[in-house]
Amino acid sequence: MSPVNSLWFKWKSLKLPWRRFFLIGQDLAGNTFWEFRDSNTAGRLRRIVKYNPKTHYADVKVSPQWHQWLRYVRPEPPSIIEQQQELVRQEQIKHLARLADERWANKRSYLDKPQEQQPGPAIDSQTPAYHTGPKPTAEQAGVRSAIGSESELGEQGKTKKKRTKISPWEKSAGAPGEKWQPEAWTPSATKR
Repeated sequence: MSPVNSLWFKWKSLKLPWRRFFLIGQDLAGNTFWEFRDSNTAGRLRRIVKYNPKTHYADVKVSPQWHQWLRYVRPEPPSIIEQQQELVRQEQIKHLARLADERWANKRSYLDKPQEQQPGPAIDSQTPAYHTGPKPTAEQAGVRSAIGSESELGEQGKTKKKRTKISPWEKSAGAPGEKWQPEAWTPSATKR
């Protein structure tokens, strides 16, 4: 700011008794903010912004700090240093957002086609249809599985497993509840 403009701003900001308009400050875009006495509002001064007349009304941007001051949310107007710090903070947030977007773009999506075969479901069952990996031995499982297995020694000294399939219908033939039938219900008289 030139020394002439600085002197003019200081002169306009003095709250002399005969003056109606008082300059409060200016933002980084060059808009000036004023307070003035109004006959309609006896208690407090009205606050307005004056912008360059050559600027189109749609292009006028007021910072959030000055907007708060215009709406009487903050009592003191923002300083030039505070406005500069706000611009630095906005640039830092934009930089952090750009870094977060890059990290997000590099992360694999669940919607992408998988590169390798997905493992089967982890179901703890002895049913052979659910197992995709190696079968547990009788010692590991602690119980004899539905598929009977016998070990016999092969010609090279390795163990081979011989599997004999048992029908699930044969397995359930000796179940204790096979001949169970429900009893008829006879209600008893209620006691009063």
